[in-house]
Amino acid sequence: MVLTAQEAAAVADRWFAARCAAEDVATAVAEGAEPAELAALTATLVALTKDAERLR
Repeated sequence: MVLTAQEAAAVADRWFAARCAAEDVATAVAEGAEPAELAALTATLVALTKDAERLR
């Protein structure tokens, strides 16, 4: 598969957003976040990783 520079940058941006969301979850767990907050953060993480895995 060959991606244009713009497509490759978009994929990298989506994976960066997913990594940041994962770090947010890890921070929330470490700080003892409430289940509702963790649920919201994990929902965001799942959505971002689904978006990241697709190629445009």
